[in-house]
Amino acid sequence: MDSALSELSATPLRVLVFLTALTFVPGIIMSMTAFLRIVIVLSFTRTAMGLQQMPPNQVIVGLSVLLTYFVMAGTVDEIYTQAAAPYMAGEIDEIAMMERGAAPLRRFMLDQTGEDEMALMVNLSGVPEQTTLDTLPMRVVVSAFIVSELRIAFTIGFLLFIPFLVIDLSIAALLNALGMIMLPPTVVALPFKIMIFVLSNGWALVVASLVQSFGGAR
Repeated sequence: MDSALSELSATPLRVLVFLTALTFVPGIIMSMTAFLRIVIVLSFTRTAMGLQQMPPNQVIVGLSVLLTYFVMAGTVDEIYTQAAAPYMAGEIDEIAMMERGAAPLRRFMLDQTGEDEMALMVNLSGVPEQTTLDTLPMRVVVSAFIVSELRIAFTIGFLLFIPFLVIDLSIAALLNALGMIMLPPTVVALPFKIMIFVLSNGWALVVASLVQSFGGAR
């Protein structure tokens, strides 16, 4: 009788903990997956072309989510097989589910994190030097992963800006040579940038480069 009452009283608490954990899902997607790099690069692409609201933010975010799943399909399947499916079958509790689900995500982050960023966060965290990658605290792994993703995303963004900058400079020089100094070069350059981007199948190139930067779909 006492065990039944304790189990009954623990059920609302377990539901509360589970619902609280669900509120962290958007943060996990943004900071612990491929989403961070993808959404930054796509935003850089839009800005480099000189387009402020096209594609809209909703499209950028939606495409980023789909590409994140494409890149991390193997990791997502592993999390479902090892953590979600046993939990829904009642074989493990919430704690075991989170521990099992964190392992594939941890491996993905370690594979994508640069050595310099990892060394920086290890030094800042003050963890013992003999600590291995497998035993590093999750806070260190996540922090190093975020910094590494920002570095990679901004590097790709810089490379994206170069061809569009060349077009802007060429149009500005042409207008200056024609004496049309009152006409803003960006207004004339925008159609040319869009035309070149479309003719070169730019979106496919950007998406392919993003997927390949993660080592392909996993």
